[in-house]
Amino acid sequence: MARTSAGYRCAECGWQTAKWVGRCGECQAWGTVEEAAVPRLVRAGIRAAAYSGPGGKSGRLGGGPVSTPATPIGKVDAAEAVARPTGMGELDRVLGGGMVPGAVMLLAGEPGAGKSTLLLKAGAMVAAGGPVLYVTGEESAAQVRLRADRIDAIDDNLYLAAETDLSAVLSHVETVDPKLLIIDSVQTVASGETDGVPGGVTQVREVATALTAVAKERGLATILVGHVTKDGSVAGPRTLEHLVDVVLQFEGERHSRLRMIRALKNRYGPTDEVGCFDMGEYGLIELPDPSGLFVSRHSEPVPGTCVTVTLEGRRPLLAEVQALVASTTAEVPRRVTSGLDSSRVGMVLAVLQRRADVKVGKSDIYAATVGGVRLTEPSVDLAVALALASSMSNLSVPQGVIAIGEVGLAGEVRNVAGVPRRVAEAERMGLRRALVPAGSDAKSGGGMEVVEVEDVRSALSAALSG
Repeated sequence: MARTSAGYRCAECGWQTAKWVGRCGECQAWGTVEEAAVPRLVRAGIRAAAYSGPGGKSGRLGGGPVSTPATPIGKVDAAEAVARPTGMGELDRVLGGGMVPGAVMLLAGEPGAGKSTLLLKAGAMVAAGGPVLYVTGEESAAQVRLRADRIDAIDDNLYLAAETDLSAVLSHVETVDPKLLIIDSVQTVASGETDGVPGGVTQVREVATALTAVAKERGLATILVGHVTKDGSVAGPRTLEHLVDVVLQFEGERHSRLRMIRALKNRYGPTDEVGCFDMGEYGLIELPDPSGLFVSRHSEPVPGTCVTVTLEGRRPLLAEVQALVASTTAEVPRRVTSGLDSSRVGMVLAVLQRRADVKVGKSDIYAATVGGVRLTEPSVDLAVALALASSMSNLSVPQGVIAIGEVGLAGEVRNVAGVPRRVAEAERMGLRRALVPAGSDAKSGGGMEVVEVEDVRSALSAALSG
């Protein structure tokens, strides 16, 4: 009825072609086109679901055995999908309360960000309630033990194995019978029954599929560490992210102490929560209140500084913007930014000159954030404008003042999301005056005075007058 012909298929998007090419013609990914069996019907009018039964009679594909009978949804026991806390509050916040038995999680991040340190510490905490198996394919067992000593992650229920063969990993799972399995990393594990090099598209898909099947069958929470590409996305086939239940991104600048973990996909919880950690000499330390990292302490107001409140997911964080304007004799003045979007800083600078009569002249402009935090949302525009104008005029923004709002090209200050939550966080941190866009829901109360501003000129007058 049908036969198969040699064809090629993209492992990322499913695009098919009759001959091999190095780059997918649909998603433009390199190295993802591999040989596959393409079914081809040889007789028109025959449906794929039909088959030739005994005596040449036409029939339908028959059903096979089922693993469990279908159950009314009201009678399904939901207790099996209840999250179990790990003991690491910031990780539980992102996961939605903890790890769900049988859930498969993928943790990706830049090299050296601290993924292995985070999971080793989390594994030691979970081991207090049952066995945990940590499989490393990138380091020796002795190297992992040295890190565990440094971060105080030693527990008798934390089992360590250095393996790169999938069958050996599954044997360890049978022997240890853990409640949590950590694979560091999925790109280093390979199956002997599948062609391809370790870390290749075929191997990664096969290994992830096998580990996911074991996790679902045994109710075993599993964490897979994944590599990232040069643009920061998860390496490997796109199907890897579809196979797992949770995709976590571990972020942090190499020269900054701050580390953030956020969920890009979460079948059991929110995707707008952020966990914060401080990377120090003795490993990762949770930061339930990280705002202090991003605000400098001055005994007196300093020109060129302004505090704002940014939202990381649903979490408000205090941050400080600093600006420095210096005269120069160079033909082309410098524009240098750190932690800020350079294009938005340039736009705010142009608005200040055109709409607020702030003359820059031939001056070098430097703008940065405190603590290595990266601020990219439009709500920091007003703080950038006040910091630049403060440095140009050598007038300080008074202590205890925050600025929140997006600056438009016409000079207007636009509303942003979560203004009441941002103002409440600023009040909790001891600030007493907030400059917010007109029409915001934030109201004065307690020890906080809320001042609504309609444009950049009125914001400068409210912040720098006197």
